[in-house]
Amino acid sequence: MNQEQIRHILDTQRAYFSSGATLPVEKRVQALQRLRTAILDSEAEINAALKADLGKSGFESYMCEVGLTCSEISYMIRHARRFASERRVPTPLAQFHARSFVKPSPYGVVLIMSPWNYPFMLTMDPLADALAAGNTVVLKPSAYSPHTSAVIEKIISSCFDSSYVAVISGGREENQCLLREAFDYIFFTGSQAVGKEVLRQAAEHLTPVTLELGGKSPCIVDRTANIPLAAKRIVFGKFLNCGQTCVAPDYLYCEASVKDRLVQAIGKEIRAQFGERPLDNENYGKIINQKHFRRLAGLIDREKVVFGGGLEEGRCRIEPTVMDNVTWEDPVMGEEIFGPILPVLTFQTLEEAAAQVNSRPHPLALYLFTSDKQHVRYVTSRCQFGGGCVNDTIIHLATSAMGFGGVGASGMGAYHGKVGFDTFSHHKSIVDKKTWLDLPLRYQPNPPFTHTLVRMSLK
Repeated sequence: MNQEQIRHILDTQRAYFSSGATLPVEKRVQALQRLRTAILDSEAEINAALKADLGKSGFESYMCEVGLTCSEISYMIRHARRFASERRVPTPLAQFHARSFVKPSPYGVVLIMSPWNYPFMLTMDPLADALAAGNTVVLKPSAYSPHTSAVIEKIISSCFDSSYVAVISGGREENQCLLREAFDYIFFTGSQAVGKEVLRQAAEHLTPVTLELGGKSPCIVDRTANIPLAAKRIVFGKFLNCGQTCVAPDYLYCEASVKDRLVQAIGKEIRAQFGERPLDNENYGKIINQKHFRRLAGLIDREKVVFGGGLEEGRCRIEPTVMDNVTWEDPVMGEEIFGPILPVLTFQTLEEAAAQVNSRPHPLALYLFTSDKQHVRYVTSRCQFGGGCVNDTIIHLATSAMGFGGVGASGMGAYHGKVGFDTFSHHKSIVDKKTWLDLPLRYQPNPPFTHTLVRMSLK
């Protein structure tokens, strides 16, 4: 799609938004209901697409993509009316008599750019929030997951006219065309490198943005942790979607005294969850493409592999791999892994661990396994990170009751539930001043007694 075609879509969406068609909350709810019905009716097609793009099983596709999406849409259907309501706030005495309120208002035409690792959920979740807030939306799914992108386009075209929601297919050229246009809001999920480019382009139009990025998310395990349970939950979170999860534990940072026990327990859990030969397990997915496969293969140091390490280049598959005796200088610690490789590092004190985490760019997630409540308070208050879990991994993003987002290098802004509605809304602060009374305090001339009254009212 070229620049002229994209501009035409934006023009039609601006006209549709300006007509006020998206403002009635009931119409927003109806739009969300249509979307949810279409998704559930297309579940088999979605599963097949996710299998083709990423090798995901039907169970994983529902748990991590379709199910989470439907949960977010359902949450918005239930709560959109309340979220969209005006909220009255106290009025200062100096403004007597008046009514003060905050009015949520949609931004207008929104661009949502989504990644390939959870191509369905990370497209549809922010779409649900944007529609609930009353916007029109241009969706740009990733070119790296073409089968899922095709299903998304089919679902959207069955539910909405392109003047309301449109899908733009294509790759880098289409991305550049989109970013040249003046959107009212941009929501981007992806890598830090591309996020920087999105931010630069948005700055040309002073367009507000949300950036959902990534980073090296630590998984800290201290000596008081339940080691067998920690291993089970770490293996689940790390190797889900073959590690291609923005909030996956990037590296294991454990207290030296429990390292050997933990590594052994992790190896046992990998066998329990994926079998003795994970590459023969058809429910174990694949790396998205050859480019990422080669990058990941280059991060594996054979001398440090203590579990896994098997490769199947033809099908872009890598075994769950654990590397021990890793240092901060190793190549695997130089970038976000985004794959099924788990490096293991150790610390002597929790203070040392927190200092090391804080000395690096703020991660999107942090996980702490401990039985010590003081350690929980210390790490959660001292370390900077987007969000996380205590004694579990990744599940913090599976609720609409909490916002999800990064901090610093891992992103800006958040979404999910009420936070997502607010992200795609401008909150107008309005004072409705009554006309039956007009106190003269603020007008010239200002006799001395007015000074006293103003000071009393503005303390």
